[in-house]
Parts: sequence; C-alpha cells; structure tokens
Amino acid sequence: MPELLTLDKVTAGYGESIVLEDVSFAMQEGDSLALLGRNGVGKTSLLVTLMGLTRLHRGTISWCGSDIARVPTYKRAHAGLGWIPQERFMFPSLTVEEHLTVVARPGEWNLQKIYEVFPRLQERRNNMGNQLSGGEQQMLAIARALMVNPRILLLDEPMEGLAPIIVQELLRVIRALVTDKGMSVIVVEQHARLALSLTQRAIVLDRGRIVHDSDSASLLADGDKLDRLVAVA
Repeated sequence: MPELLTLDKVTAGYGESIVLEDVSFAMQEGDSLALLGRNGVGKTSLLVTLMGLTRLHRGTISWCGSDIARVPTYKRAHAGLGWIPQERFMFPSLTVEEHLTVVARPGEWNLQKIYEVFPRLQERRNNMGNQLSGGEQQMLAIARALMVNPRILLLDEPMEGLAPIIVQELLRVIRALVTDKGMSVIVVEQHARLALSLTQRAIVLDRGRIVHDSDSASLLADGDKLDRLVAVA
C-alpha cells in the first residue's frame, strides 16, 4: 500500500525566491505530524506548497503514490487534502450552513455530524460568516474542511488569537479526530507544546530545512531541546 503523502527533496518558494530546501518526509494513513519552528522558517510555505500554491523548483510530491506536482489546487482538495489556512477566508455573503453545504462532498462528514461536533455552529447556522467571533470562524473553517471529507487535514495556526476556552474546545475536537477517527493531520502551531500533545511525530524547520525529526512524545519530554529548537512555548 503506497504512503499517503511523500515529499522527496522538495525545494520550493515564491518565484525565484527559495523558501523550502531539500525537504523530505512521508506519512501513512492515520499519521499525525507537528510542524514546528520559529517565525519565518517555512512552515506555512510547506502547507501551501502541498496545496500547489508555490513554485516547485526541485523534488517530488506524491499523493497515494501519484506525482501531484502539476495537479491544480482544487483537484488536490478533491483528492483529499483539506487545507485550513490561517486567514480562515469567511465569505460575508454566505451563512454558516451555506459555507458548509457549498463545499460538501460525499462521505462520512455531513451537516448532522458537523453539528454534533460543533453545536455552536448549529446555533449560528443562519448567521453570516462575518457575524461570527474569531473562535466561531475557526470552528467553521475546520468544519468546512471536514465537509470535503478529506484524508488529511492541514491546519495552519489553528489556535492563534483565540480565547483559552475556545482553544480547549478546538484541542478536544482535533484530538478526537486524530485518536478516535484516525484522521491524518499536519499541524503548524506556534504553541509547540500544544501541537506536540496532539500528534505522534514532530518535524522542526529552520531556514527552510528539516533540522529535527522525532516522535512528538520524546521532544515534548525534553524541554531544553524543544526550547533550543523553537524558542517558543
């Protein structure tokens, strides 16, 4: 059985500018990965490279054994890459429920299941996207990605700027997706210890290169090493 996602010596960036250099790793179905590092080292660029939004200079990206280097973004989403960008991209002209139904694809995740996981979204289903709080918008962004019925979730700073009570609620949801549903995830998160608590494996980037690759538990247990690598809590 082919690996779900494989990057082999990926060098990518914006135009002629190189941001990622010789990045290689692989994920199987059900794997969870924390992508860590200081600001500006290429974490978000790696996610958008997976979605086809940077220039791939060298290397290969394979999805279920097939090269997707020239596959457009929308086809990557249809194939099972569920991207949750940091900006959330709410549409002011759509209600919460319209945000969900407009992207829906057949599979396990439907409106009923989304509302079971996010009852707050059901309460706000007739509100416009720009009428939600920041925490509610993040819930909607995750729910919208799930409605595509992805095989992997790419989460970019999901906890940024949110109240502690909302952070705890989102942690519960993401942890349940990983442990109970076996969802594959890549989590980019400045709060490194939160990301490590959610995942099985950790990769640390520095200047666009992988400088550390280990299981999450061992890195979480070695606080001195974690602080040296990422310099954030």
